[in-house]
Amino acid sequence: MYTARGKIEQAELLDEYLPLVRRQALSMQVRLPASIELDDLIQAGTVGLLEAMGRFDSTQGASFATFASQRIRGAMLDELRSRDWLPRSVRRNARAVDEAVRRLEQTLGRAAEETEIAAELDMGLEEYRQLLNDTNSGHLLPFEALMAEGVEPGIEDASIDTAYRQLIDEEKRQQLAEGIEALPEREKLLMALYYQEELNLKEIGVVLGVTESRVCQLHSQAVSRLRVRLTA
Repeated sequence: MYTARGKIEQAELLDEYLPLVRRQALSMQVRLPASIELDDLIQAGTVGLLEAMGRFDSTQGASFATFASQRIRGAMLDELRSRDWLPRSVRRNARAVDEAVRRLEQTLGRAAEETEIAAELDMGLEEYRQLLNDTNSGHLLPFEALMAEGVEPGIEDASIDTAYRQLIDEEKRQQLAEGIEALPEREKLLMALYYQEELNLKEIGVVLGVTESRVCQLHSQAVSRLRVRLTA
C-alpha cells in the first residue's frame, strides 16, 4: 500500500519522466518501419517507467534517472521484439547472408567484398543488393539487438546482480566495438553516423554520396558482419 506521500511522489515522478519516454520513442521511431506507431512506443515506454518506479533500489548505486532510462528503452525494445512481421523467407535470406559472410571471412582473413558475398550466395550483384534491401527492413535497432545476442536468458531482469549484468554488457560492448573497428571504412563511417551522430538514412546518403537505398544495403551488410562476429 502506498502512503499519501508515496502517491504524491509517484505522480510527481511520472510527470517528470513522461517527457523522457516521448523523447526516447521519437528517437527510436525514426529508425523503424513506418508501420510502427509512435503511440505504441510511448505506451510501452510508460510501462517501463512504471516498472522502474516499482523496482528502483537506491542502494544499488545507480541514479533513478539512469535506471528509468534503461527500463524505458528496454520496454520499447521488448515491444518491438514481440512483433514478428518479417516473412520466413526474409529471415532465411538474412541467415544465408550471415553464413556466407562467416565462411568468406574465415577463409579470406579480411572483410569480404560485396561481389565476393554475392558470388558465395550464387547470385548477381544486383540480386544480392536487393536481398540486402529486403532484410534491412527487419533490422530493428540492430545495435541493441546485437548487444542482446548471446546474453544469457534473464540477464536483463532487474533482479539479477547488477555487477554481473554490467560485466556482461561491458564484454558485449567491447566485442561490438572491435567488430565495428574491423568493418570496411565506408560501413564503419555509416555506423558512426547512424548510431553516434544519429543521422537518418537520407542524411547519411548525402554524406556518403549515395542513395538512401544504397545506405540501407550497406547498413544491412554491416549488421550481418557484426552479427557474425558477436555470435562466433
